[in-house]
Amino acid sequence: MKSSNDKTVVKDYFNATGFDRWRRIYGDEEVNKVQRDIRVGHQQTIDIVLGWLRQDSNLAELSICDSGCGVGSLSIPLAQAGAKVSASDISERMVAEAQQKAKDALGDANNLNLAVQDLEALQGSYHTVICLDVLIHYSQENAAQMIAHLASIAESRLILSFAPKTFALSLLKKVGDFFPGSSKATRAYQHREADIIKILQDNGFSVQRQEKTSTRFYFARILEATRS
Repeated sequence: MKSSNDKTVVKDYFNATGFDRWRRIYGDEEVNKVQRDIRVGHQQTIDIVLGWLRQDSNLAELSICDSGCGVGSLSIPLAQAGAKVSASDISERMVAEAQQKAKDALGDANNLNLAVQDLEALQGSYHTVICLDVLIHYSQENAAQMIAHLASIAESRLILSFAPKTFALSLLKKVGDFFPGSSKATRAYQHREADIIKILQDNGFSVQRQEKTSTRFYFARILEATRS
């Protein structure tokens, strides 16, 4: 599947039935056990990244790009901590939801900008670029192109998450089995950690911190890479 087709599928899905389903998963509404498990895993990934950034004790000094921001699960806490955040998502409905959540959480604060935008169309320059739970929707070739573009706008640091390709997880045959019930509407891809690290190295970045998230239905590797 070509990148443009992948993007069309992802955009259409998250603007339709996928939006309602994942808005509930990312929120605090009552959900089924599988969806609750994915909610917990996703939040663990968010918490790991927030923990890394807070450890550095300079959030208020940073410009951050949150690519594939969804409903603002990471962008809003970063803005609350004082960072200048530019957040975007390919889905109009996800961004609209994030804007409402941001209004409720931040009031008139102006350090969070939300926009509907394709990842590879992002421009500008940011101290830190973050892309969580996005690469699972794209093949290795397309992921390499996306990471290269994100690296081009990252002044200092790039933080990524991806579904790891391991023997145990490969036994699931269809990576879409990570998703609950009828939400299996987009193809999902696993990536070898060594391949992602090589892509980062090819774009001038080296891994400094890494962590993993693993629940019954949510699996992620998280890498923090800095410009070499």
